[in-house]
Amino acid sequence: MKPIAFVGGALDEIRNFPANARREVGQQLSRVQHGLDPADWKPMSSIGASVRELRVRDESGAFRVIYIATFAEAVYMLHAFQKKAQRTAKQDIDVATRRLRQIRGGRSS
Repeated sequence: MKPIAFVGGALDEIRNFPANARREVGQQLSRVQHGLDPADWKPMSSIGASVRELRVRDESGAFRVIYIATFAEAVYMLHAFQKKAQRTAKQDIDVATRRLRQIRGGRSS
């Protein structure tokens, strides 16, 4: 099982989700840690190769967690947010892109 590494404020962002959404995110991230796909996800190639968006919906709305799981040492959580519109906001894409650059720059290959 891979550990989860939260980049920037990703952990606090998830903690701000409603309880049901937080619980579902936790269950889906557990699947990712064990090498499985979450129940609902899509690729986020606009952020980077192998970056995925975990999608969770509950009575409070739609919630997203952007992560990358292809590194051997950890599953990196890049960004988490409540989705307000059909398209992912540029601000959310920019945050995830910046955090991905941060981990790629800090890793020794």
